[in-house]
Amino acid sequence: MASTASALSWNSSTWLQNPLNNYNQPTKFSDDRMVFVVVAQKKARKLRKIILKEDVAELGKKGQLMDVKAGYYRNYLQPMGMAQIVTPLLLKEMKIEEERIEAEKKRVKEEAQQLALVFETVGAFKVKRKGGKGKQIFGTVTAQDLVDIIKAQLQRDVDKRIVSLPEIREIGEYIAELKLHPEVTAQVRLNVFAN
Repeated sequence: MASTASALSWNSSTWLQNPLNNYNQPTKFSDDRMVFVVVAQKKARKLRKIILKEDVAELGKKGQLMDVKAGYYRNYLQPMGMAQIVTPLLLKEMKIEEERIEAEKKRVKEEAQQLALVFETVGAFKVKRKGGKGKQIFGTVTAQDLVDIIKAQLQRDVDKRIVSLPEIREIGEYIAELKLHPEVTAQVRLNVFAN
């Protein structure tokens, strides 16, 4: 037993001293024993490619593709229904959904551009107010007044929150802006006169 231990320690120490030893080849000793070299590697990080089903604080927004640790996905995201493993079918569905959303955005923008063209070709909207001294009028012309006039003349419903008016306290011509879309703004002329 003692001779085997000493032979093993002597053989392993001589093997370690030989830098030309090939790691892929087993080393054969005189007493028909073979030694294989095991090279230690870093532990592989196990990541999962997922898509988020909802917004997750500190991680990402709904529909975002990302890599997360397998344990985080398995123990938290999956049981809570917040994420799903990415599959080729899921990627295809995501692409189709993105294309549909882009087409819808494009359609809405085109409608807003057509509506802006209608507002700009109409001309000036006439607003009557009770007159005061000189050019003064009683009260002001508000966004709701403009919305009511547009509805009466063009039969179009417009939200008063998209209307931006300068402060109108005198008779004259003014320009109001209607923000129909984040990228489309229509300018409308207003003629305010006293009756």
